[in-house]
Amino acid sequence: MAPQPIDDDHVVYEHHVAALAFPFSTHASPTLALIRRLAAASPNTLFSFFSTSQSNNSLFSNTNTNLPRNIKVFDVADGVPDGYVFAGKPQEDIELFMKAAPHNFTTSLDACVAHTGKRLTCLITDAFLWFGAHLAHDLGVPWLPLWLSGLNSLSLHVHTDLLRHTIGTQSIAGLENELITKNANIPGMSKVRIKDLPEGVIFGNLDSVFSRMLHQMGQLLPRANAVLVNSFEELDITVTNDLKSKFNKLLNVGPFNLAAAASPPLPEALTAADDVTGCLSWLDKQKAASSVVYVSFGSVARPPEKELMAMAQALEASGVPFLWSLKDSFKTPLLNELLVKASNGMVVPWAPQPRVLAHASVGAFVTHCGWSSLLETIAGGVPMICRPFFGDQRVNARTVEDVLEIGVTVEDGVFTKHGLIKYFDQVLSQQRGKKMRGNINTVKLLAQQSVEPKGSSAQNFKLLLDVISGSTKV
Repeated sequence: MAPQPIDDDHVVYEHHVAALAFPFSTHASPTLALIRRLAAASPNTLFSFFSTSQSNNSLFSNTNTNLPRNIKVFDVADGVPDGYVFAGKPQEDIELFMKAAPHNFTTSLDACVAHTGKRLTCLITDAFLWFGAHLAHDLGVPWLPLWLSGLNSLSLHVHTDLLRHTIGTQSIAGLENELITKNANIPGMSKVRIKDLPEGVIFGNLDSVFSRMLHQMGQLLPRANAVLVNSFEELDITVTNDLKSKFNKLLNVGPFNLAAAASPPLPEALTAADDVTGCLSWLDKQKAASSVVYVSFGSVARPPEKELMAMAQALEASGVPFLWSLKDSFKTPLLNELLVKASNGMVVPWAPQPRVLAHASVGAFVTHCGWSSLLETIAGGVPMICRPFFGDQRVNARTVEDVLEIGVTVEDGVFTKHGLIKYFDQVLSQQRGKKMRGNINTVKLLAQQSVEPKGSSAQNFKLLLDVISGSTKV
């Protein structure tokens, strides 16, 4: 995407914020969501948004014309050398990007300043882009890293050195169910087991691009002027207070999905997808409230075929009405055959998840337990059946089941037909499910209150605006 010309009817911007996105997975979209909120609240500030051309083309394919006039979009090189042939190694594209990213972002920032004629006054980066600390120092501007997951996983990355020192980095065989607080005093982590940790903290490939990236991030975040988080303080006061003691400033400014709803409306293209698959109409026809099982594993996680088969068998055998958002690429002939037999539900290649979870007929959400999905199901008040795959998903699932008590995690981390039938019954019909619904509605209320004008996240957002404008020094 080529830089847009500056044509703002001679608007003179008082400040210029650069926002650097991590262009993989789903990171760029929530980063843009925050920048849109900031741009709407601070029309005298110019926001320059940076990501790779592939990421930007995907992100703005349908929404570019709806961008506020004070947001400009710039491409950053993806780090793939000309003529490079991919070897098929895991995370190869991320490795290439991160290796070249400090230089490439510097080049793009320089070009942006030359293009806009406005020097930078603040730097917001995805927290994964740890080198933002050095870029901001060189530019002489505040660095505001944005953590897009929960406080629980952020705490683990901040305490990585402590965990490696007290637990070690050798085999965890036989120690999987041991609580991490047996050796490491980390406030708010009393329920977390060693096996709940993200890969690359103490086990797995500690030399992977993600392990190195997150380790460096955890070491550099205390240097940030303020750390921004897509969460709300009331979700975990203990972890919030601990991280406040580690950082210059911690600003929970989420949940983004609820904060956006509490702000001036965004363009229709960003707020409500058309019901192109008819799934919302199908939900409207379900007579019983909280009766439908909604199944979705996000845009990255891919369950093994054996587990997809178990899911299809459980949905058919249980007879519960279900809506399954399943990519066509996941379907095999045998799975298709099972799905055709299951007449009690609907399978779609995509669903407008926030609207599905807000529907009165939905009573359970089978999820990979990614952070965005967790926040969306809290907003909908729907208990979860968690099957985590990687990264922060395991500690999120542990929080869901054992801290907040708003869901269950599948036994041994694997879908089985009979296990799923049991969980459907627990969540939809049994007393445990009723308790989960009560708990999640309590958390939902706290989340809603946090984004109200006097709520904690709304107040933190105002402070963030003050930091950007320079009226508050951090």
